[in-house]
Amino acid sequence: MASYDLSLPRVKPPTTTASEASLSAHIARFAARLRSHGIDLSLSDEVDGLLALQLVDIRTEEEVFLALRTALKVNRQHWSIFNLIFDQMWRHAESLTAFPEPRETERKTTGRVPFRFRPTERTPTRDEVGESNERNNAGGYTPEEQMRHKTFDECTSEDFVAMQQLLDRLARMLKTRYSRRRILAKRGDVVDLRHSFRGSLAFGGEMIELSKTTRAVELPHLVLLCDTSGSMDSHSRFLLMFALSLKKVAPRSETFAFNTRLTRLTHWLSPENVTSTVEQLARGVDDWSGGTRIGACLLEFTDSWLTQTVCSDTTLIILSDGLDQGDPDLLKEAMVRLRRRARRIIWLNPLMGDDRYRPEAKGMETALPYIHQLAPAHNLAALEAMLPLLAT
Repeated sequence: MASYDLSLPRVKPPTTTASEASLSAHIARFAARLRSHGIDLSLSDEVDGLLALQLVDIRTEEEVFLALRTALKVNRQHWSIFNLIFDQMWRHAESLTAFPEPRETERKTTGRVPFRFRPTERTPTRDEVGESNERNNAGGYTPEEQMRHKTFDECTSEDFVAMQQLLDRLARMLKTRYSRRRILAKRGDVVDLRHSFRGSLAFGGEMIELSKTTRAVELPHLVLLCDTSGSMDSHSRFLLMFALSLKKVAPRSETFAFNTRLTRLTHWLSPENVTSTVEQLARGVDDWSGGTRIGACLLEFTDSWLTQTVCSDTTLIILSDGLDQGDPDLLKEAMVRLRRRARRIIWLNPLMGDDRYRPEAKGMETALPYIHQLAPAHNLAALEAMLPLLAT
C-alpha cells in the first residue's frame, strides 16, 4: 500500500521516499514469509536488510540476493528455504513502486544483468489481492499467512485469539531495537577497561576478572490515540488489541481513545485477558461508535496530557480515518502543538487499504502538513510494515 512522507522543512525527521516506503514494506513481507518457514529474524535484521539494499545496485539480482542473505544473517541450513522464498518474492515482485534505474556507466563497466523487477506505479486492487490469495492458498499458504492479510473489517470475534497472538509476536519485535548505550553484562561482547581497573582495586590492583558490556535494548516511548467513532468501528477493536500488545513490550506507552470526547485508557489495559479488556473498553468509553470531533479531542489532549506524556523521544501514533466532523481550525491548532513536542507523528489510516483512497477528507487534509508518516492500518501486514518506523 502507498505510504506518504510528509516531513516539514523546519523539522529534520527521518524522511522516506515513496520507493523506499514500498521497499521497506516488501522487506517486511519477505521477513514475515521467512519467519513462517522457521527462519528466526528480528526487527533489527529487517532494518539491516533495508540499509544493505541502499548500498547495492537494487536492480542487480546477485547483489540484492547476497545483501539480503548477509544482512538478515540467514544460517547455512536455511539457505535452501531462503533461496526458494527469494525466487518467489523478489525475482517476480510485481507490487513494488518503481526504483531508480542503475546508471548506464555501471552497466557497461560491470557487465551485470539488471535485476528483473516488474515495477508499477499503482497498488493492487482488492480483487487482484483476492485472486492472489486464492493462488497462494492453493500453493499451501499457512493459516497464519492468510490471517496476516485478512482485513480487520473481515475479521470476526472468532479471530480474536489468533489475531492477538500474531499481534503479540509483532510487538515483541520491538525488543530487538538496540541503543547506543552500553550496559554491564557477564556475556558482553566488549571489554570495559575502566570498570575492570576499578574492580581490580579490591584485589590490590590485580585484575581477576574482565568487565564486559553489551548494547542495551531500547524500548520506544509511544503514545497512541485511537479513533473509536462509528466510521472506525470495524477497525478500532483490533487497533486497541495492537495497543495492548505494544503495552506489554513498551511499559511507558500511553493509550487514549477519542470520538466526541477524549478518554485515557492506559490504566484499563489488562494484557491477561485481551478479549474481555477490549469489550470493557468498548463499554467504558463514552460515545463509542458515535460521532467524531478529532480536532476538539486532540486539542483536549494537548491541554491536559501533552506535557505529561509526550517528550522529545516520543513517537505519537494516531489511529484514525481522518473523517472529522468538527472545526478544522481546532485540528490545525492541535497538530501544530503535537508537531512541536513529539519526535515523530505517525498517522495510521485503515482507509488506505483501498487503492482508490486519497487523503482529501477535510480532517485528513488539515492534518497532513504536520505528520511525518501516513501509512495504512487495515491488516496485520500493514502494521508489520510500519514497525521499522518505530525502530529508527
